[in-house]
Amino acid sequence: MTSLTAFTILVVLVGVERLAELVVSKRNAAWSFERGGVETGFSHYPPMVVLHTGLLAGALVEAYVREPDVPSALAWSMLAVVVLSQALRWWCITTLGPQWNTRVIVVPGLAPVRRGPYALIPHPNYVAVVLEGAALPLVHAAWITAVVFTVLNAVLLTVRLRVENAALATLEEPARG
Repeated sequence: MTSLTAFTILVVLVGVERLAELVVSKRNAAWSFERGGVETGFSHYPPMVVLHTGLLAGALVEAYVREPDVPSALAWSMLAVVVLSQALRWWCITTLGPQWNTRVIVVPGLAPVRRGPYALIPHPNYVAVVLEGAALPLVHAAWITAVVFTVLNAVLLTVRLRVENAALATLEEPARG
C-alpha cells in the first residue's frame, strides 16, 4: 500500500468519524430542544461545516496534486497527534453526554459541565479541532491545507468562542455548600 493510499484511507475514516459526530449531534440537539434549549450563533455554523469539509477535501486534493515527499517522522508524529485529538474529542463528547452537539445550544437551568477535560481547560473540544486541523494534512505533508485551515479556523473560532462563552454565561453555576 502506498503512503498516498494510506492517507486517503485515513482521511475517509476521519470523514466517517465526522458523520458519526453529526448523528450524535443531531440526537443531542433534539434532546436539548425538547428541554427548552436555546440556540445562538447559527449564522457561523454553515461556514464551519464548509471549512471542516474543506479540510478533508483540501488535504486529499493537495496530496494528489502536489505528490509531496513525506518524511516518515512527520507522517508518524502527525498521525499520533490526529489519534490523540480524536481521543480528546470523544472524551469531550462522552463527558458532555446529551449536552454535546456541534451547534451552540444551551438548556436553561442546567449547570455548566466542569468535569473531565472541562475541569482542565474551558474549551477542550476546540483544542482537539485545532490540533487535528493542523496535523491531519501534515500526515501527508499537505502543508498548504494545514496553514489555510489553521488561519481560517482561527478566525471562525474567534466568533464561535465569543458566541459560546456568552451562551454559557447564561447558565447558573451549581450552589456550593
